[in-house]
Amino acid sequence: MQRICVIGGSRYFGKLLVQQLLAAGHHVTVINRGSTPPPPGVEHLVADRDDETALTTALGSRTFDVVVDQVCYTPVQAAIAARAFHGRTTRYVMTSTIEVYDPATAALPAVPHGTPVPEDVVDPAAWQVRTDLPWHDTAYREAHYAEGKRQAEAVFTRDDGFAFASVRSAHVLGGGVREFTGRLAHYTERIGQGTEIAVHAEPLPTVFIHYEELADLLLWATTATDFTGPVNACSDEPLDVRALSAVIAAQTGREPVFRTVAAGSAASPFSFDRHYAMSNRRAKELGFSFSRTTDWLPAAVAEALDASAARAI
Repeated sequence: MQRICVIGGSRYFGKLLVQQLLAAGHHVTVINRGSTPPPPGVEHLVADRDDETALTTALGSRTFDVVVDQVCYTPVQAAIAARAFHGRTTRYVMTSTIEVYDPATAALPAVPHGTPVPEDVVDPAAWQVRTDLPWHDTAYREAHYAEGKRQAEAVFTRDDGFAFASVRSAHVLGGGVREFTGRLAHYTERIGQGTEIAVHAEPLPTVFIHYEELADLLLWATTATDFTGPVNACSDEPLDVRALSAVIAAQTGREPVFRTVAAGSAASPFSFDRHYAMSNRRAKELGFSFSRTTDWLPAAVAEALDASAARAI
């Protein structure tokens, strides 16, 4: 049994991770702002992570074997957490994102199209940190989501208070109503209704992961391995937006209606005119096994269709 603290963990794969940790017999503490209580058997600390005094007060004298940070979006939040958990844990795992590799958001080394992007394309140890930027502003933070994640990883990487690992997640799908982003529903609803879907002329493949598989990987990263640094989390088999739509069309019996947009223009989710599909080689070498996207995507589409039908009633 380990003592594990989860910051966030109130919805989707984070909520599932908490349930899995509890089922495995670990002592689990969840920290959030109090709007969503954790499952029975989980210790609940109510604090705003942006308030360092409130966070350290809520923690009291507690120590943990591992902290799993599900909701760190800025270097300021990372710096607060690094100070608050200094001396309280020996391992810190942060959920990061594929968006750190988006070449539209930073000057990154070029990766040839079709080459899976490895972790070292974004090295947090060398990344510049700017805590003086307006990270407290919600609009700024949302507009600079990828950069916030890159800088948060950098802050934790340079802290010598604990071993640090980041899990850079692919686009997460599955779960029907649990999938709160609405990105898969964007396609199921438009294809079902015959509404146009905006795509690039030659959309490039991207990578996905099922929310249950991501929870499994986070469980592994938390309890079954001691790797440090970033690791990419994505199912095998990249898909472009047309291949994704074809899976949906097969279940709805309706062909998608595409509207082509120019390069650089806004398009539907998962239509990309730039390449940053991740490699999952490092995670495999460390011992994690991935599914194939097409193994679980049809069931995820069925859940999304059921959720859409329920909303229409």
